[in-house]
Amino acid sequence: MRSPKVPLEKGSKKLINAWASYDWANSVYSLVISSAIFPIYFGALFVDQNTISFFGSDIKNTAVISFVTAFAFVIVAFISPILSGIADYIGNKKKFMKIFVYMGSLSCVGLYFFELETIYLGLFFYFLAMVGIWSSLVFYNSYLPDIAYPEQQDRASARGFSMGYVGSVLLLLANLAMVMQPQWFGITGTPGEASMKAMRYSFVSVGIWWAFFSQYAFYFLPKGNHEVKVTKDIFWNGFKELRLVWNQLDQHMGLKRFLPAFFLYSMALQTVLLVAAYFGEEEISWASSSEKTVGLIVSILLIQIVAIFGAILTSRASERFGNINVLVAINAIWAVLCVVAYYTRTPLQFYIVAGFVGMVMGGLQSLSRSTYSKLIPDNTQDTTSFFSFYDVTEKIGIVIGMICFGLIDHISGSMRNSILFFIIFFIFGGIMLLRIPLKRS
Repeated sequence: MRSPKVPLEKGSKKLINAWASYDWANSVYSLVISSAIFPIYFGALFVDQNTISFFGSDIKNTAVISFVTAFAFVIVAFISPILSGIADYIGNKKKFMKIFVYMGSLSCVGLYFFELETIYLGLFFYFLAMVGIWSSLVFYNSYLPDIAYPEQQDRASARGFSMGYVGSVLLLLANLAMVMQPQWFGITGTPGEASMKAMRYSFVSVGIWWAFFSQYAFYFLPKGNHEVKVTKDIFWNGFKELRLVWNQLDQHMGLKRFLPAFFLYSMALQTVLLVAAYFGEEEISWASSSEKTVGLIVSILLIQIVAIFGAILTSRASERFGNINVLVAINAIWAVLCVVAYYTRTPLQFYIVAGFVGMVMGGLQSLSRSTYSKLIPDNTQDTTSFFSFYDVTEKIGIVIGMICFGLIDHISGSMRNSILFFIIFFIFGGIMLLRIPLKRS
């Protein structure tokens, strides 16, 4: 699909909606793969055992997922500066965004083959899908200052997250119907076999949805101003750009103080979100396996629905109280939720916690993105490099967070201890936010 002959003007409603539509496209990965169906499927594979023979060692299955996830983020943290630097130099970050979208969506289709007999192949596709989604977001996020003016960015960012929640809920509901009533969709086998096969079909649906609905954003997002052949001379340009961004931090106190705070609370936030469904699958006392499947999906749906309103309310609150003040308040709420989660054991308690998580989940992500965008120096042309710095900060935090979570989980045998550990990062992240000048937030 070619771009329109006359590019849309920055700040236009149509351009902002086109940008936000990519959240509609990609959020199904976060919901179906990261949060809902895949964790349930993964847990069902290990009914008789909870360890994986991973390169000669028996490791707790949830710890393996944590370590594979951490490794994926190591790769993303390394390659994103290279790619963003190239994209800034040749002026066509959309091309690179497309590469990762298609790699990630095809890998989701490949998850259909995720079984115990092919565990290494399945983990490989899981790894590639994660690299695809998070690498594409490097370029997607960097478009925000290109398509919206500072006064539009909070609402634009919130709109993206809200569209993502709506779209992902729709696909999850369809997948839920397929998992619970596989015979309606012509899926054969015993009830257990048919449900497991339906879950694998849901992975395929994510890949198709993601690739298909990305096309609207690809059509309207600006291509860039010039084309230059990528050579080895500019291959490492991204790291040079990151160095330039690093050198500029001393002149921009807001950015210099925001990034360490963002690093700390993102470490906790993203790790908790990535493992939440595994926590519910293993640590909550469900009456039966069917109740577990329905309960986990219902709780994830509850989170997504509440998050729609949470992102909107956060955007409105930021207009009244300021971005930083709202971010501090949300971090405090997250710290309390970690304590509550430690003592959560029944399905009802899990549902209540899920509702509160939904209220603050999207708000913290959306407002962090728009706050950083506002703190970028005016008239900056290489916005991808600044957002690459933002994304690398986030990814390194996730790597450390997932490793810490996996180690505590494996050593202690309980994810509860891992969740409790992350209170520290939310508290210190909130405290460090208070040091940021408020005039531009």
